Amino acid sequence: MTNDNTAIHLANALRVLAMDAVEAAKSGHPGMPMGMADIAEVLWRDNLKHNPLNPEWSNRDRFVLSNGHGSMLLYGLLHLTGYDLSIDEIKNFRQLGSKTPGHPEYGVTPGVETTTGPLGQGISNAVGMAISEKLLSERFNREGYSVVDHMTYAFTGDGCLMEGISHEACSLAGTLGLGKLVVIYDDNGISIDGPVEGWFTEDVPARFESYGWQAIANVDGHDPVQISAAIKEAKEENSRPTIICCKTIIGKGSPNKAGTSSSHGAAFGEEEIKNIREELCWTHEPFEIPEDVYEAWNFHKKGNELEGNWNDLFSEYSSNFPELAEEYKRCMSMDDPSGLEEALLDFAHKMQQEKINVATRKSSEMVINVLGPLMPELVGGSADLTGSNNTNWSGTIAITKDNFKGNYINYGVREFAMTGIMNGMVLHGGTRPYSGTFLTFLDYARNAVRMSALMKIPTVLVYSHDSIGVGEDGPTHQPVEHLTSLRTTPNLETWRPCDTVETAFAWKAAIQNKTQPTALILSRQNLPTMERDEKQINLIDKGGYVVYESSDEPQLVLMSSGSELAATLEAAKEIQEKVSVRVVSIPCTERFDAQGKEYIKSVLGTGSSRVAVEASHEDWWRKYVGLNGRVIGMDSFGESAPGNVLADHFGFTKEKIVASLEEYIQV
Repeated sequence: MTNDNTAIHLANALRVLAMDAVEAAKSGHPGMPMGMADIAEVLWRDNLKHNPLNPEWSNRDRFVLSNGHGSMLLYGLLHLTGYDLSIDEIKNFRQLGSKTPGHPEYGVTPGVETTTGPLGQGISNAVGMAISEKLLSERFNREGYSVVDHMTYAFTGDGCLMEGISHEACSLAGTLGLGKLVVIYDDNGISIDGPVEGWFTEDVPARFESYGWQAIANVDGHDPVQISAAIKEAKEENSRPTIICCKTIIGKGSPNKAGTSSSHGAAFGEEEIKNIREELCWTHEPFEIPEDVYEAWNFHKKGNELEGNWNDLFSEYSSNFPELAEEYKRCMSMDDPSGLEEALLDFAHKMQQEKINVATRKSSEMVINVLGPLMPELVGGSADLTGSNNTNWSGTIAITKDNFKGNYINYGVREFAMTGIMNGMVLHGGTRPYSGTFLTFLDYARNAVRMSALMKIPTVLVYSHDSIGVGEDGPTHQPVEHLTSLRTTPNLETWRPCDTVETAFAWKAAIQNKTQPTALILSRQNLPTMERDEKQINLIDKGGYVVYESSDEPQLVLMSSGSELAATLEAAKEIQEKVSVRVVSIPCTERFDAQGKEYIKSVLGTGSSRVAVEASHEDWWRKYVGLNGRVIGMDSFGESAPGNVLADHFGFTKEKIVASLEEYIQV
């Protein structure tokens, strides 16, 4: 460890980079980077195991900046330690096309582990990373060969700890005993509206101790000796996660704005920056870092040494446990196990022949029973709805504090944290998580779902009880607008299968998709198997296909998904004597749209009238039916009554669909 004066000087390099970049951009958040610079220096130079020359090294420590508005702290760390982030990128902070966006973005900046900014989500991601580390260490480590052995660190502020997701995630982290998780809390007492004592007065150490964490309180966040001692104590605690509560001064170094909310989210201005340089005894021009500071920060040699030692260990491991080593590499690369696609296709064909009549939530459970034995990296879970979501399978083993050889997480009633934790698990690598809840409770998790899509990561989201078919639980539990919400989210695939065969293809799409999250929308009620031939089965992958037609030049094209397809098909067969008709199943509109205009025309026709039938918000289907078409959908919330009664009440029975179609074709 360096002496105090040197450490402070090196931390000041982070401070001036942050203030200069924010000043150049005329926007940003300099206060947190300047307040946490001393903590960051101790962690990154003396404790963090990483290699700037290989940001993807699998056994690196994970670092999450949950208070992502302070992104310039992370960019400064990455630049100074030698990641592929030039000083020109620092100068280009917050500008179009730069590697230094306003908040850290996964996949944009080398060394950024997750996208943060929406407060509290980074903490849940860090919990997920720590879960994956512990699962993989249990699965792959052998005596003398700890090939999975690293820490997960997260910086957080008052805002993160006020967000409800932090309560959800940290409570579960304590219950699971994630001893390699360390959260460092920037306790500066300031948020955007000013001193937090008017709205945030809880005893944070006591709160975390009640979760089952080790809490290290009242650390001077500007004293390298105290910071180092606290991190050492945290790393020595193996049975509990740790929060280190550091007292800091926001905007430290600013003579006129330090300790105030005015330093939080705005550039200091030329005059105050001049004052800060004098206060910090920093005589260099903006974006000018002395060579000796670069040399002190550079982590190339140490990072290569750390990874080299691990590579030597893994080489020996590979010699002694060749199958485990290959399996580890497969899981970390997210490669599908051999035989996976064949098994799912065989299952789909078998289900087509058997023509079973079950809810698609049950169909999903049947598919998971195919996947489970083939994918040991598959980790399920549910927000206290396992028996309703059918997210378990015959090989389900619950993960507990004392048993990380399992494959299933009981998340409790924590939909938001569940989704954020899964994102962290995917980002860590080595596990493929999926979760379950009712579709209506997507609302609780919405921002974490959005982050999955934004980061282009393949989180699998199982949502059952997908419509008014939920029945007696009433409108609070009957999703209406949720499908539209999912379908309008960029880079997300939403599958709403009509039977077990389509459910198998939906799961296949979810597992094989490596760059998008997938939402699987499943029914509570039983659904019949559609009649299909081999050609039709092969077209399910395209997201939309013809399931029935009375003529290859139909006058009327009906389209539907999921629960309503069977009734739509029955209605078509009844009305076909009056008008030639085609029925199209569209289980995944995103996948269907991706096929291109020619395929879409071949399925939907060009001169036909079009009607869509789905028990969800009707506006979504206007893109297919046009202004002159008709949508038999929902324009209100549901009601409390048995599902079959509601299907009739809202117009989704065969008889009601026929009546609506007859009215439409007469207009």
